[in-house]
Amino acid sequence: MHEAVARIAEALRGTSFEGKTFLVGGAVRDELLGRPLKNDLDIVCEEDVTRATKILWESKVAETLPVTYPRFGTAMVRVQGCNVEFVTARKESYSEESRKPEVQPATILEDAKRRDFTVNTLMRDIFTGELRDPLRTGLSDLKDRVLRTPLNPEETFFDDPLRMLRAIRFRWQLGFEYSQDLDKALQGQADRLRVISAERIKDEFTKMLGLPDADQCMRDLMQTGLLDQFAPEFRPMVGCEQGNFHHLDVWEHTLLALKNAGNGDIVLSLAVLLHDVGKPPTRTKDTDDRTRFFGHETVGETMSRTILKRLRFGNQIEDQVALLVKNHMRLNSMNEVSASAARRIVRDLDTELDRWMAVIEADASALKPGVRALDLAQVRARIEEVRTATPPSKLQSPLSGEEIMGLTGCEPGPTIGNLKDALSEDVIEGRLAPMDKDGAKARLMEHWRNESQ
Repeated sequence: MHEAVARIAEALRGTSFEGKTFLVGGAVRDELLGRPLKNDLDIVCEEDVTRATKILWESKVAETLPVTYPRFGTAMVRVQGCNVEFVTARKESYSEESRKPEVQPATILEDAKRRDFTVNTLMRDIFTGELRDPLRTGLSDLKDRVLRTPLNPEETFFDDPLRMLRAIRFRWQLGFEYSQDLDKALQGQADRLRVISAERIKDEFTKMLGLPDADQCMRDLMQTGLLDQFAPEFRPMVGCEQGNFHHLDVWEHTLLALKNAGNGDIVLSLAVLLHDVGKPPTRTKDTDDRTRFFGHETVGETMSRTILKRLRFGNQIEDQVALLVKNHMRLNSMNEVSASAARRIVRDLDTELDRWMAVIEADASALKPGVRALDLAQVRARIEEVRTATPPSKLQSPLSGEEIMGLTGCEPGPTIGNLKDALSEDVIEGRLAPMDKDGAKARLMEHWRNESQ
């Protein structure tokens, strides 16, 4: 048994909680599946959990003062480094426009019925270790690897629509299949997702993108219509033919690129998922009937920011992803990367260089077989050579704006910015050594004379 659970059982032994307190949910499920145990545990009691957590605090088993939510009959503590949520066995009822339930005390059986999936209703008595299957279907569904809801899926998903996203994640995380009626219910209840906050949707979406089968999760989200509820910008990618170097439509190309990019880096996954989101609104045909997407990277940058802002990803991730989307076509017209081009890339991408290369490689890996317009190994070698020789921080004007004003006598304004940019270009093009202030002063005078003419 988990060490935290053993400590809790020891503290509550001999009280009215004995025989009425059970470990439930993912910890029991994952133990039976032989999966690694996590540091988040759920415990259900047929008693008042605020009293249980008070005992844990007073006996010094809880490492944190309990945080209680009396309306919902829940309490949170930390034990042996684990976050433990105690829930009083309950039944719930929901209104049409809210995710917040009305809660009433209930039996263990009634509590099991209000949970998301039968495999998450399995319980262990924390004192005896006895395994319980209150619905009598959890163990068989676990053995058959079937994802089934305790009640009919329409009712379960209506109560908490986030469970629809969890269904998709669990399917691919655990390698399960949907029960016969679950897939249809996902499509039928998709618009109910509107009552769920952007933050909770983002959390589930992020977990999906962290899975090895993230591409399959995205495919399920699209097929069920759930993706339309929080990111409708993806829908036009389906069936948007590309031609030329592509053998897949924009959506399938994106999913293949996402699969090839690997998992574990949310910024990279988001950038790959969004890299071609600007293609449908920019699709045109030229005079030779070739499909073109002029400026799709710039349009995609704006669309990416809109989606990430809507999902509350925060400014840092938004900026990182937008930078990668905007620059993913940067090598498109180059046969090889010159030293000056490499210096510009190192300067502009800075800390996102490795992710930028990963986006480009994932994109290229999803092209028509046999197509590769650019030697990416050569690109990586040239960029590494430049990055090693000259860090991004040195690929700037050796003179600050204040120094330029002092040398020229100019007031703050566009002229100072133009002169500073000119010095930066001198560094990039190799006409001026990085950090060479004396050389920069001489070049500044030349640029200033030209600016004044």
